[in-house]
Amino acid sequence: MTDMTPDLPRYDRHAETARAAALQALALLGTAPEREFDALVALAAELLGCPTALLNLVDNDRLFVKARTRPGTMAFARDTAFCDRTVVDDRMTVIDDTLDDERFRHSPLVTDAGVRFYAGAPLRVADPDGVRRAVGTLCVVDSVPRSADPRELAALAHLATLAEALLEARRTALKAIHIATTGEELVTRLGRQDRIFRQAEQIAAIGSWRLSIDERRLEWSDNVYRIHGLPVGHKPLLDDAMRFYPEHSREIVQTALAEAVANGTPFSIETDFITAEGRARRVRAMGDPEIVDGKVVAMVGVFQDVTERHALEQQLRRSADTDALTGIANRAAFDRELETAMTRARHSRMPLHLALIDLDGFKAINDTLGHGAGDDVLRLTGKALSEPWLMGSVAARIGGDEFAVIVEHPALVADIASLHERLETALHISVEVGGVTMKSAGSVGIAPFDDDCHSLRDFARRADAILYAAKRARVGTPYVRRAA
Repeated sequence: MTDMTPDLPRYDRHAETARAAALQALALLGTAPEREFDALVALAAELLGCPTALLNLVDNDRLFVKARTRPGTMAFARDTAFCDRTVVDDRMTVIDDTLDDERFRHSPLVTDAGVRFYAGAPLRVADPDGVRRAVGTLCVVDSVPRSADPRELAALAHLATLAEALLEARRTALKAIHIATTGEELVTRLGRQDRIFRQAEQIAAIGSWRLSIDERRLEWSDNVYRIHGLPVGHKPLLDDAMRFYPEHSREIVQTALAEAVANGTPFSIETDFITAEGRARRVRAMGDPEIVDGKVVAMVGVFQDVTERHALEQQLRRSADTDALTGIANRAAFDRELETAMTRARHSRMPLHLALIDLDGFKAINDTLGHGAGDDVLRLTGKALSEPWLMGSVAARIGGDEFAVIVEHPALVADIASLHERLETALHISVEVGGVTMKSAGSVGIAPFDDDCHSLRDFARRADAILYAAKRARVGTPYVRRAA
């Protein structure tokens, strides 16, 4: 590999070999997106206020992007990437302005892609000898120079720790399924390793299983019984095991298993689950076919309780999608919801409207009563847009004092004039500081979706035009554009 600059560190051959082994053990290079990692990069971008966050894996000479907040290239030459420095140094790297950094100012990521700010934290997993090696990074980038707050960098480090936990869980699960697929002879010969594996099963909430296709009977390790809330005992039939899944999950499991048996292929699913004591859990099942003379005679695999990880993932997703001040959706979540609603409307031909809201008097309140009062107005606006009468409409804060509502409910779209009036009424908000009371209101523009709205931008531009026509009119009556 050609060094970018004279001071780029040379790679230690032994360390690189061990690091590559640790990375390969994850079996993540070139794999499809996964929700856990997508949620992490979304939260990293939100917490550090950067448009782009990435989770990267650094191979021998290439950098592979496992997750990113914005579409883009999914692989780079290693010697052009900032993350190479983070991995080699095995510590957080922060570059306030890439043009001022002699190491990277000539990198294509700076000269061509326009990256001006970078902050990256290393992601470490254990190599075959148990030594933790940096195999990738969690990083954020921006197209303008900036100086990261220490609290933001601490948050990035915490998120990197969560990413490492997800990587380690994957490594453990892959190792467990490898052990589970060995034959009885190997299990007998490696009795000591089997005892260690069973201890690891309990720590990782993982168990192994085998399904005989002809008998439809299951063999479970002790920990599978524990996850089910059952005493270790007889081999259950497949139909008995299916009763632990809610109806919607049962169909997922049955379909995945049937396809794996029919095609002789592995499967991996994650579903809801109810224990024998009636506790709701989240479980993951992975299985591989056992083939004899070209016929699938059994499926073997692992079964894992992932309830805590799933809860963390949901929490991360909620955090990444929620505006911290108002408690309603943020701009990124709103854009996704609107795209989904537009697709749904195209296929179902059901009515869809977009309401854009601009707060009137907000700047005056901020300037006169202070930002605390302004924050109160924003919070109360978010609360007003979450009231039950809006019947589940998705509300979001999309700018400083700009809000939006996606309206699909038939009862609301049946009378848009009334909706407009009720929204304006709900947006009349009073705040008081030191005996001084000021009022905030909201201008509303409501636009219908139709075939002329080819993109989210078209739809938003239409509603925006109606909103500002209403602000200019200043007549206090609903200003609504109706579908032709």
